[in-house]
Amino acid sequence: MPRDIHSEAILQFALQAKWARWLAAHHGQTEGVWLRHAKKGAPTATVSYTEALEVALCFGWIDSQKKAESEHFFIQRWSPRGARSIWSKVNRDKALGYIQTGYMQPAGLAEIERARRDGRWDAAYDPASRSEIPADLQAALDALPGTAEFFATVSAQNRYAVLFRLQTAKKPETRARRVAQFAQMLARGETFYPHNPHNPNNPNNPRKTKA
Repeated sequence: MPRDIHSEAILQFALQAKWARWLAAHHGQTEGVWLRHAKKGAPTATVSYTEALEVALCFGWIDSQKKAESEHFFIQRWSPRGARSIWSKVNRDKALGYIQTGYMQPAGLAEIERARRDGRWDAAYDPASRSEIPADLQAALDALPGTAEFFATVSAQNRYAVLFRLQTAKKPETRARRVAQFAQMLARGETFYPHNPHNPNNPNNPRKTKA
């Protein structure tokens, strides 16, 4: 369930070093906090999302919910990784870099070792920019006339919504079920997120389907 922002602290740091000092003192003592991040053009500078992530990974933390707060700021929740927290290949590569440079902290190393033991480390998912259509999905799309062609016209968001759910399936039978489900969904001209029905390259009239 979405967390109530009023039940957790909302913190604001001007510098990455201050966020790092806070995490050094509190990373093992709280279930999470909200950080206020400045948007471009905000009157007050804050630690950026990217800067916050660099520090969070070193202490075994990760981001989750993001909420708009005002014209100039948004808030992002940061918390310790849970036992089922999945890794992206991007963050995995960053973590390895922090180990090499000596920035990784004991708490971050412990989280990496836990992920290695339970398989989450090796199961890290590709970013959208490097995601390719896997053979099993391609075969399912090709088996349904016009479906592969339709999938080629969907937005990057809708494309990745399908590929991400396949990459993160934990069991072969779950993945097989999703492949069949998504192929049928696309054959009906449906997508996870709204898709422009007026796109001249779109041979169908897609509707939004439940995620």
